[in-house]
Amino acid sequence: MIDYKRIALFAGGVLFGTAGIKVLTSKDAKKVYSQTTAAVLRMKDCVMNTVTNVQEEAGDIYATAQEINEKRAAADAEQVVEDTAAEAAESDAEEA
Repeated sequence: MIDYKRIALFAGGVLFGTAGIKVLTSKDAKKVYSQTTAAVLRMKDCVMNTVTNVQEEAGDIYATAQEINEKRAAADAEQVVEDTAAEAAESDAEEA
């Protein structure tokens, strides 16, 4: 027994595939591809500008954080020197 449903599906698939190729290579389709590609390129430029701005801001934040840490380290070093001087003075006072 011949299965006409399968034959019809196969023929429909071949017809749809052939028509699909014609549609995909038409001038209108090429215009759509060009417009879509142009939109993607504009989006890429926008994203790259945003990434550049974020990188610059991150660099500024990093530099500021380094300055803060350097100031904190200098203050800590000064505190250690003061503590050491105070301990030395106390030792001298106890020995005398």
